[in-house]
Amino acid sequence: MVGPGPALENANPLIYRRSGERPGTGGEGTGRDGRGSAFLNPAHLIRSINDPEHPLTLEELNVVEQVRVKVNDAESTVAVEFTPTIPHCSMATLIGLSIKVKLIRSLPERFKLDVHITPGTHASEHAVNKQLADKERVAAALENSHLLEVVNQCLSARS
Repeated sequence: MVGPGPALENANPLIYRRSGERPGTGGEGTGRDGRGSAFLNPAHLIRSINDPEHPLTLEELNVVEQVRVKVNDAESTVAVEFTPTIPHCSMATLIGLSIKVKLIRSLPERFKLDVHITPGTHASEHAVNKQLADKERVAAALENSHLLEVVNQCLSARS
């Protein structure tokens, strides 16, 4: 959670019920199905990311949903759409960066990641998506110690 500052943009967000543990998901988001083939569940990895403004997870705010996470193991791609709680959310880039960092840290290096805003849900959708798709911008953002600290707070387990 970011420290005290300006008033919250969405002071009373809708809160959704967290889903229970999903069968077949390991702690790192990988496992084996009944046929012995490997599978990944990135949705399990990102559902517990903390919102930067509220003491709630992205799953509880319905920012991330299992149905908006697509894995193509054969092509080594993971695509995640996330939906900010309001169309002018100034935290959208930070949320997308947190999702991307969590997946970079958790998934095998062979995976190419595409983290983007659900089409039509944010006023600056194109600009945010452009930033999240630019590897150099993402790397530069993660070299900023303050920004990295905020991302790590979003990724840390709440007590």
